[in-house]
Amino acid sequence: MSSTTTLAPALGDLPAQLPTDLFIGGRWRPGSGGERFRVVDPADGSVAATFASATVEDCLDAVEVAAAAFPAWSAIPARQRSELLRAAFELLRSEREILARIIVRENGKAYADALGEADYATEFFRWFAEEAVRIPGDFRESPSGDKHILAVRRPMGVAVLVTPWNFPAAMATRKIAPALAAGCTVVLKPASETPLTAAWIVGALQRVGVPDGVVNLVTPVPAGPGISAALHHPAVRKLSFTGSTEVGRILLHEAADTVLSCSMELGGNAPFVVLPGADVDKAVAGAVVAKMRNGGSACTAANRFYVHSSLHDEFVRRLGAELAEIPAGPGVDPANGLGALVSVAERDKVAALVETARGEGAEVLLGGRVPQVVGAFYPATLLADVEHGSTVNRTEIFGPVAAVVRYDDVDDAVAMANDTILGLIAYVYGEQGSAMSTALRLDAGMVAVNRAVLSDPAAPFGGVKQSGLGREGGREGILEFCEEKYIGLDL
Repeated sequence: MSSTTTLAPALGDLPAQLPTDLFIGGRWRPGSGGERFRVVDPADGSVAATFASATVEDCLDAVEVAAAAFPAWSAIPARQRSELLRAAFELLRSEREILARIIVRENGKAYADALGEADYATEFFRWFAEEAVRIPGDFRESPSGDKHILAVRRPMGVAVLVTPWNFPAAMATRKIAPALAAGCTVVLKPASETPLTAAWIVGALQRVGVPDGVVNLVTPVPAGPGISAALHHPAVRKLSFTGSTEVGRILLHEAADTVLSCSMELGGNAPFVVLPGADVDKAVAGAVVAKMRNGGSACTAANRFYVHSSLHDEFVRRLGAELAEIPAGPGVDPANGLGALVSVAERDKVAALVETARGEGAEVLLGGRVPQVVGAFYPATLLADVEHGSTVNRTEIFGPVAAVVRYDDVDDAVAMANDTILGLIAYVYGEQGSAMSTALRLDAGMVAVNRAVLSDPAAPFGGVKQSGLGREGGREGILEFCEEKYIGLDL
């Protein structure tokens, strides 16, 4: 490793050094322009590290290196790729607390959330280690009888992976693992807020013996020119992006120039529907987890709570009581259940949204004010009397704010839940039969029925409408990095 940084002792037992440079062709190196950017701890505003900024030339170099490594990597036996991914799983599982503390330092989330993310992230290496040897194909006779049809799947080539700051470990491994399992080589571009987590994961892959050039890490700041140049390189055949719908649209336009295969996991505005007859204890407990996991900074976070009038008042009262009990403060303290947002700018967006809701008639029952403390903190906030279609109801909040809408008719609740251009995930609480029938009516790629957490490496993750294209995880995840080839056999 070249440039490194020593992390603050307050984080506890961390390795003395972390890589803070680009990783291209199996070597940590500074950006060719010599520029660096600051990685800020959102809990106190301190500079955790400075990280190398990649130039356009660096990004193109990473693509060239990945392209050169592709023939050998794609040709090795799937079992060998599988064993490397399994080794990465074992290594990162043994370092789960280290990884969690790195996440806390640059992302700000609560330690429990970071530890959960570390566990979830490493599971993608285990899952796709198993899927690497199970890529399906097909052999059949032509109906005309003149040939046999062989359909095989081959790795696409160089994949550019662009990941967000809210799950800096899991979003990286959810893309790297299937890409490598399929036989692709990759160029990873993490968010500039959270490059240290990505660097640690890339370093782990290097330590277990993934060949040089197979995994590369670039951090262009600003990101646009470098990513645009990479996407227009003829060797790049895949873009996998997780982020906002707005940025996703821009990247799809870029990808159109070279007819690039795209997987897009974009924004969400998840409805949480509480049906008449639902168990309020379970609904409130689920609401707390679905809303407050990761401090609400998740595309899967429950955003719009539609609660039947028969349960509304009790649900709101008990939800407020539960939210009020969540200890807030720096994520490095394991006692805190709500950490900082990733930046003051993100905190201010959430605060402005709450003020807009207040101005549009919502009642702030809990929280709703920026605390007078150092750091990007915002309290757990509960809004009642929210109107469907109001600003807060139409916006992905990405913070610890629950906005509750009262309804009287289930058909109206379904219509309101579906009244969005987005469709990533939805939540339904109610008696099993009615909850299931309601789930089938919701326009979402995923629906959680009487549960608050749905993400699983073994399940296909993705949305409908403007929440994305394709699926990550499950059997489907590896196929996103494969192309199908038909071979006609004259037997």
